[in-house]
Amino acid sequence: MMKLGFATALVGAAAAAVIGLATPAQAAPSGPGNAQETISELQAQGYKVVVNHIGSTPLDKASVVAVRPGQTFTRTDSGNPGDSFETQVVAKTVYVDVK
Repeated sequence: MMKLGFATALVGAAAAAVIGLATPAQAAPSGPGNAQETISELQAQGYKVVVNHIGSTPLDKASVVAVRPGQTFTRTDSGNPGDSFETQVVAKTVYVDVK
């Protein structure tokens, strides 16, 4: 019985270590910069950017508070009758909160 408890604790610790080492994926560009640079980089990656601007600070002097994923629009089409279906991403949206 003691071996089972030790094995369970060992497996739990190993799982926690693996989960703890995993880094979350980020949609937002990293590093220092202003809100305008972040917005421009996201647009260059193909995102439609919706800005939620708090205050009256110009974007080139404002900072990004959060970047949140929005809806992705796709289109599925066969092209010609009898062909297999293909799904294309038509638009990707991201919300940027700026302060």
